[in-house]
Amino acid sequence: MKVAILDDYQQVALRMADWSAVAARAEIVVFHDHLADPDALVERLAPFDVVCVMRERTPLPRSIIERLPNLRMIASTGPFNASIDLGAAAERGIYVSTTGGYIESTVELTWALILAAARRLVDESLSVRSGGWQTSVGRQLAGSVLAVLGLGRIGTRVARVGQAFGMQVIAWSANLTPQATEQAGVSYVPKDELFRLADVLTIHLVLSERTRHLVGADELALMKPTALLVNTSRGPIVDEAALIGALQSHRLAAAGLDVFDIEPLPAGHPLRSLDNVVATPHLGYVADRVYRTFYGEAAAKIARWLDDVSRAG
Repeated sequence: MKVAILDDYQQVALRMADWSAVAARAEIVVFHDHLADPDALVERLAPFDVVCVMRERTPLPRSIIERLPNLRMIASTGPFNASIDLGAAAERGIYVSTTGGYIESTVELTWALILAAARRLVDESLSVRSGGWQTSVGRQLAGSVLAVLGLGRIGTRVARVGQAFGMQVIAWSANLTPQATEQAGVSYVPKDELFRLADVLTIHLVLSERTRHLVGADELALMKPTALLVNTSRGPIVDEAALIGALQSHRLAAAGLDVFDIEPLPAGHPLRSLDNVVATPHLGYVADRVYRTFYGEAAAKIARWLDDVSRAG
């Protein structure tokens, strides 16, 4: 048996969990780079019986799965993975496993981005490092409006922190009700009002056909020129071209972004260089406790599957 662990960017997969039970039964190969080209990916994965994927870094659509005749198990980290075609896997008899996870690290990163954008922390830190001193006047969050687009498990926790900072918190999503916002101590507003009133707009929705480009040119045009937009959910919820245009023209003051249409973000992409963008490389779930859970449970499930296959003979 051969097991592939994909996209281990930090080279930590084998030390974040006990893989000994897997190593006793199979050869483990860890890949630290990312392959986006489908043909190159198929060539790489062709010899493997088991593929362990880190969230949605490497999608496994039908067009890939059908070209991997040796593949018998996909071990995905996280409770669900929309980038795996479960129907195609089921048709091939491929077992797909998932793991537990935590949302707290994404809540924490959301606030890191909000604070970094509001107080221009990256620019000020670079100024100190280069021998300079104060270069900007930051923005106080207390007394301003935090607009939460999606008041689910993550959005609710983000809202609580905003309340602790003394912000007025408002929320909207397609299925959100005034009763639900009242229970969270948040004010319900219609969609257009959410964008008009926001001093900080933070996005916490699941990507679907309904939410793709939900934040488009029309919505961005409603926002104050002093507003900040933060996205730690999924890149395509925001129309990326419209967002870049708003940031370049300063119709929007700044953005804090952890997610993008294409990941890793291509070299030379405008969002890598705009001075009013704080960009991080999809770090929402990249934290020690999360990784230990992801890799630990993935290793345990692969080991159990190998045992089952061995017993079945």
